[in-house]
Amino acid sequence: MPSTTEPHDFIGIGLGPFNLGLACLTAPIDELDGLFIESKPHFEWHAGMFLDGAHLQTPFMSDLVTLADPTSPFSFLNYLKDKDRLYSFYIRENFYPLRTEYNDYCRWAADRLTNVRYSTSVTEVTYDERAEVYEVHTDRGETHRARRLVLGTGTPPHLPQACAGLGGDFTHNSAYVQNKAELQRKKSITLIGSGQSAAEIYHDLLSEIDVYGYRLDWVTRSPRFFPLEYTKLTLEMTSPEYVDYFHALPEETRYRLEIQQKNLFKGIDGELINAIFDLLYQKKVTSPGPVPTTLLTNTSLNSAAYDTTTGTYTLGLRQEEQERDFSLATEGLILATGYKYALPEFLNPVRERLAFDGHGRPDAARNYSIDVTGRGIFLQNGTVHNHSITSPDLGMAAYRNAYIVGELLGREYYKVEKSIAFQQFAAPEGSHA
Repeated sequence: MPSTTEPHDFIGIGLGPFNLGLACLTAPIDELDGLFIESKPHFEWHAGMFLDGAHLQTPFMSDLVTLADPTSPFSFLNYLKDKDRLYSFYIRENFYPLRTEYNDYCRWAADRLTNVRYSTSVTEVTYDERAEVYEVHTDRGETHRARRLVLGTGTPPHLPQACAGLGGDFTHNSAYVQNKAELQRKKSITLIGSGQSAAEIYHDLLSEIDVYGYRLDWVTRSPRFFPLEYTKLTLEMTSPEYVDYFHALPEETRYRLEIQQKNLFKGIDGELINAIFDLLYQKKVTSPGPVPTTLLTNTSLNSAAYDTTTGTYTLGLRQEEQERDFSLATEGLILATGYKYALPEFLNPVRERLAFDGHGRPDAARNYSIDVTGRGIFLQNGTVHNHSITSPDLGMAAYRNAYIVGELLGREYYKVEKSIAFQQFAAPEGSHA
């Protein structure tokens, strides 16, 4: 089995936006030798949600590098200049890149890297106690050695328990675009879930409801179709100070806040909510009868069954406030139920080297390490329970990567901000009664 003899300083496993940002930030650092391994043949980010006009919910400065290094050649503005679109973007006067544009930008940046192995899957990670290095085994029969690892495998699609083992051709929102044409051939479509992706899909299907003649229902257990909270003082919760504050809270308090703060990063863009209402109104005006669509809030999915004979799903639903159970039949089913971090199975051989909290989830330290030494394995994303809403936030990725770069080097390379917020989250020191 081929094996690298000299260990790398670090290996990044997975090349989503977060590890890609790390690759870009470490590219100019001669004293850091890193390797990145990606299972896909090239960079790809949420291709199943490339809807026309869909844009990021964070401005262009939340690119791969700018908030850590504004002078980096991997910046979004440099990408625009290279693509002859810088002036067009300036005239557009909209800080939010299109989702397809962001994906193209990331691919542009990835194509400029020389230390990425694509079409390569990690099968197992082991640890050489004697040499004190991790050994990363791949499906190509290779073994790469490194002193440290940075996990960037992303968060896989989450399916509700009610849909475990469910048959048929239902789709998760992550594959919506690929399955849209087949869905629109059905007589009825039901969308389960809330958040930006669900809203984008509903608006997309509603816009063509009279063209294809399907019935369209949107079901969410949320009490309302709530907007993403995007006011400036709330945005200060994506700050180093708030990470410090949140990470120091008791574990149970952090878990309670994780549930309560979902609307801070899983809400719907306010303009999209209004656009959905306006489109419903327009359809109502132009339709000869009632628009064949229903929006149901406070409604949970408790069961699901698929009839192979009729090609129909029967969904067992419950209106939580009324405590009333009812069922809904549908031919098409879309689960916009988000993503949930799961520790990769290839880490099983080194599981005893990992730190877990009382709920069995990775116990990420303040420096983003999840191993018992506090300096060997770092985790990108997957740490909302440790690092708050900053974990999946694109705008905090460069900050986290600057922090990780400092840990890899043993010194600060990119300036890591410590205080940017006007507000104070913790009680003042010496304020005890």
